[in-house]
Parts: sequence; structure tokens; C-alpha cells
Amino acid sequence: MVLSLRCGFAGRARRGLGVLFVLLLVLGRCPEAVRAAPASRPNVILILADDLGWSDLHCYGNADHDTPNLDRLATQGMRFTEGYASAPICSASRASIITGRSPARLGFEFVVKKPGTPFPKGHPLNPPPYPVRLPLSEVTLGEAVRPAGYVTGFYGKWHLAQHYQFYLGWSPTHGPLQQGYEEGNMEFGSHPYGDRFRKPSEMGPLPPGDYGDDKLTDLAVDFLRRHRQDRFFLQLCHYYVHEPIRSRAQWLVEKYAERLPPGTPRIRAVYAAMVETLDHLVGQLLHAVDQLGLAENTVIIFTSDNGGNPKYAANGPLRGGKWSLYEGGIRVPWIVRWPGHVPAGTTSRAPIIGSDLMPTLCAITGAPAPAHIALDGINDLPIWLGETKGDFGRVLTWHFPYYHPEIGYEKAFARVGINDFHLSQTHPQSAIRRGDWVLLHFYDSPHDKLYRLTGDLSEQRDESTKHPAEAHDLRRRLDAELRHMHARYPTPVASTPASVAPADGAASHP
Repeated sequence: MVLSLRCGFAGRARRGLGVLFVLLLVLGRCPEAVRAAPASRPNVILILADDLGWSDLHCYGNADHDTPNLDRLATQGMRFTEGYASAPICSASRASIITGRSPARLGFEFVVKKPGTPFPKGHPLNPPPYPVRLPLSEVTLGEAVRPAGYVTGFYGKWHLAQHYQFYLGWSPTHGPLQQGYEEGNMEFGSHPYGDRFRKPSEMGPLPPGDYGDDKLTDLAVDFLRRHRQDRFFLQLCHYYVHEPIRSRAQWLVEKYAERLPPGTPRIRAVYAAMVETLDHLVGQLLHAVDQLGLAENTVIIFTSDNGGNPKYAANGPLRGGKWSLYEGGIRVPWIVRWPGHVPAGTTSRAPIIGSDLMPTLCAITGAPAPAHIALDGINDLPIWLGETKGDFGRVLTWHFPYYHPEIGYEKAFARVGINDFHLSQTHPQSAIRRGDWVLLHFYDSPHDKLYRLTGDLSEQRDESTKHPAEAHDLRRRLDAELRHMHARYPTPVASTPASVAPADGAASHP
């Protein structure tokens, strides 16, 4: 399946004069933003994986998975051990990445739903109305960097508006091409999402050593080839390793079936094959960057939208996984490479989060930060460059006021575990981290949970009764942060919701 899209008004024939005009405009409006940029403004490639867990890569301690390309990327740049997603679920995290604003401020805390989608029954609380789409009024990364002379491309998963024609189909009114990206394609590549579009002859097993063709990666490489003389921003959003968990590379599945401990469910071998396939596809893009002579002046960022799906990913030693605000649901792999600028082979413990990408990429590209809009991220560039170790006392917050799973909640595990490979019951919750302390607040429970990550990375020892002052102060700070962001809250089922989603399904500026 190839569904190619391009903005008609953004042709290359007028790009030279257009770039000159917008640069003069930027210099007139915000000269300090341009002066703050590095002397040589680099190209930027943001690679976003889907549901890839913090512990899924070999370079993050997974001895079972082979991920040589991402391991090599880590040795060539900086690997963050405490990088976070802004949400434990896809759409909310992606909305935060692309706007620099938290899901709580956006009113975009879950995956997009049709307007009026009913809430699951049998719970004491109703969540806020589900988000419908990212409003066009929100400023995206693509819209932010274009005035600085960057050609923008978006390839892969969007999931910030209603599905159009088929699952994950881009909206023709609220897709990336309407929000700052000049070129793009929703192609599924070799991911099982695309199986419905394949011929039977394309569905057979692959020969040993063959990972299969991936048109999504090919399209991204073609974007690089066509714009190698331009300054560009490429956002490549893979569908791997999201379910359905299937692989045509049976040779790869067998490799992991033999490697994993006896008795391991075969689905985990298939999942491992998908992780290695993702690594292979990233390797193809990195090879193209090298072959095109772009490596020295290109920043490459690799991360994931949320923690690993607990049904398949071994997120341990972190507790929980996707859909949970325990560390396994929000801590993600995060690698940055920029030769000659980001120190190679370094590791950082600085806490960073998805919403940081907007101010950071504005600083790198010389683009002015969105005006009159409250951003929740900070500029991480000094950390990337090794100029500072980062703020280890930084306050980070998360807001997930929903129950999950939506169907079969009563059959899910009551306790959020570690590497139990089962769905657990998620309650409406918010979380805050300050230093090594993490507090989780559950809206249907009178008791908060307090953990100290130093010595308890798996969040097994609730310290709230032992350190009541710390718990009280963090809860007070969490409540203040959420009020400041005009967060939406769950309400008792018998009452009228206190906050109703705006027409576009997200909060208004600021």
C-alpha cells in the first residue's frame, strides 16, 4: 500500500524565495531565537517507535534481543536512561511530542475516539470526554521549524484525528499535511497493519536473512535523497512494535524461540522478531544518511511513544507497562546523535520528557518558539551537548484519568506487576516525579502511593506512611500543577462531568 500525499502549495519551485521571506520575517519578529541557534543549523530526523519498551533494546540491558543498529547509534551519541513519554498511551503522547504541551493542558489524555463515544460501564467514576482530534490551532513541530527554512516531511503513524477510510488512515482535514508538514505518507510498510492490502503472494514466509521490503522506510529514504541539498526536518513514525504481533520472518522467530527460556510462549519470540525488524529498518535509514553524506550535519533522535505492551514486552525491572503511570508505562528508550556536538558514547541520567522536543528543536533549528502558547517542555540542548548534567530535581507530571482495559476490565489482573505478561487494571490516575521521589494518585482511592526510585526502581515499597511530609508535599504540588494546566478530571458516575471537551476535543490556548 502506497498512499502518497503532498501539499500542492509547497512546491520546490517557489521554496527559495519563500524561505528568504520567512527568514526575514523571523529575524524581524524574534532575532534572539535565531541568534540562539547553533552556528551550523543541522538537519533533524525524529524516529518514533510504537509501544517499544525501555528494556526492549540490547543497549538498555535486554540480553535476549539483538538490536545492533540502535546499539551502534547509542555508541555514536548520548543514551538517556531516564527519558520519559508524556503519557502511557499513543495519541496523548504523540500530541505532547508534536506540540510541546502536556496531555493535561491539551485535554488530550487518551487515544482519539468518535464524538460521543460512551464510557465503559461498571466503574465508580466517569473519565473526561475522549479526545476527538488535535485542533488545527495547536502549533506542531512541523509548523514551528518551517519558518526557519526547513523542508518538513512526516511518514508513518499520525493517530491524532479520527481514522479516515481505514484504521489509522490520515484525516484529510486534520492530518500532518494540514499541520505544517509539506510532504508525507501514511504507508504501513511491512507492519502487519498493511496485511489487508497485500496480495496472497506477498504473505508467505521470508527466506533466511530477509526482513522483507518496507515501503515506509523506502519513502523516508527517498525524502532524504530528494532533499539532501535542503535543510530538512523528517519525522518518521514507525508502526513497529505495536500489535498485531506477527512476522513473516519465520527464520527470525525460530531464532528467538530457541534463545528464550523453555516454556516461553511463542508470541514472545514473534515480538522479539518484530523488535529486531524495527532495528533493521532504523539501520536502513541510518545507512542512507551515511551514504548521502548527511551524517555530520544531521541530528537523529530515537524514542518511543510509551512503555512496552505488558502482554509481550519484558519491561522489568520497571513495574507495569503501557496504560500505566508506573515506570514501565512511561519510561522509554531515548537516543540522540549529532556528530561533533553530542558527545559520543555517553550516557545521561537527566530526566527528560516528550514535551521537551518542541523547545529543544526550536533551539537547534533557530526557529522561534510558538508565541503566546504555554509550553510544558524545556530546552534539553545543553544536556545533549554535554554542557550541563541536567536538573535532577526537575518536576515531571502525568495525567491519565481513565480506566483500562476498556473491554474485559474485570478479567484483567488487579495488581500491576513486573514481567507478568498480562493486562492489569488501570485506574484513573496522575503522577508526579521530583528528584528520586514518585507519587501516584488514584482518583478512586483515598490512598496515594509514594516510591523512591533510588533503591526501588521496581516501585515495590510504598513509602507514604514512612515519609508522610514528602507524600503530602508532592500531592500538593501535583494538584497545583494540574490546576495550572486546567486539567480535566474524572467525576462520580451519578454527577454531571465537571469539564466538557471543547468542540475540537482538546483544551484551548494557553
